[in-house]
Formats: sequence, C-alpha cells, structure tokens
Amino acid sequence: MSACECGRGWARSPRERLEEVTAQVSPPLPALPYCCTSVVPVLVCSKEKDRAKAPVKKKEDPSAIKEREVPQHPSCLFFQYNTQLGPPYHILVDTNFINFSIKAKLDLVQSMMDCLYAKCIPCITDCVMGEIEKLGQKYRVALRIAKDPRFERLPCMHKGTYADDCLVQRVTQHKCYIVATVDKELKRRIRKIPGVPIMYISRHRYNIERMPDDYGAPRF
Repeated sequence: MSACECGRGWARSPRERLEEVTAQVSPPLPALPYCCTSVVPVLVCSKEKDRAKAPVKKKEDPSAIKEREVPQHPSCLFFQYNTQLGPPYHILVDTNFINFSIKAKLDLVQSMMDCLYAKCIPCITDCVMGEIEKLGQKYRVALRIAKDPRFERLPCMHKGTYADDCLVQRVTQHKCYIVATVDKELKRRIRKIPGVPIMYISRHRYNIERMPDDYGAPRF
C-alpha cells in the first residue's frame, strides 16, 4: 500500500473500502467479491438502452383509406339461388350416408333419382374411401358399394383422411355439388355455406334440404 497524499495514513484498497461500506449498512449486506460490483453499471446501461429503443406508436390518420380483405362472392349465386345446380346432379357422399343407406336397405343411385327426379352421379373423394377402408371387415359392404363403377372418384390433394374438412372445402370452392350426409356437425357446417343443398335420410327415403323449388321432389 502507498501513503495517502493528504497525510492521513496509508491508502486503502478498493476491497477494504467495499467492506467498510458494507459494515455500515443496516442490515449488513452479504459480502460480495470486488468483481461483482462491476456488473451493476452494465445492467443499468442495458436497461436504459432498451428504454431508448422502445417503439413509438404512430398516430392513425382518420382520413386515410383503410384496406381490408373481403371474400369474393361467387358469381353463380343469385341471392340464395344457385344457378350451377341442374341435372345431372353431382352428389358428394359421406361415410355415414353409405352406412345408414345400407341399414335402411336403400339403393343409393336409385333412391337419389327417386328424390330428385333426374339423373344423379354419386361422387366419392379419396378421404371418404380411406375412412371406409379403415373401418375394417365389418363395413365391407359399404366398401363394395363405394367401389361401384357408377360412382365418380374425386382425387384429394390435401394431407390426412378427415373427410368433413375435405367436403366443406370442396363445396366452398365449387358450388356445383349436393352434399349427402346424416352427420349433424357436418350439416351445421354446410348450412353456413350459401347455395349448397343437403341430402339426408328420413322415413326410409332420401330428402333434400335447401334445394330450389324448381328442382327435386317435394319435401315431406
């Protein structure tokens, strides 16, 4: 240690000054090494920099033109009337619709024609076919009906085999289909899409919902 210039004694080291300040504080602070004291100014500086970099919100101009995306209304709809519907009808078939038709002992193609009084083309997607194949041997009759050559096979480009999302997406893009299903959840989703009729089973026959009065059999 070296002598102090003012003559009051020997100069103290930084560690001794830190211990003296720590002893005077009540309650006494835990002793810290001298190297820890150099961290405090760095943290304070970093917080000040973060505050300085805080983003400033711009005031919105009330006279500015606001841009928003609006879904395009399909040109085939005249209010709720779908001009793309007409014979021959293309009917998207759900997995449950085939199973309930077998239980009711209804021929799909003939019962559809009896309901709509016109030629009908049942359409089955790859995901519906995949669901029927996953059901196993118990539903082998439904699989045999789904492979009927009168059925039109529609390829699916999406991943997975969840048929409900596939059918909803397909009728949203193309308004030329009728959806045949007995699933309540799927019918609830289809009802939100304008211009898409729903075929269901009631009283051991096929009925149509949301179909224009010009087409199809009367509702019972």
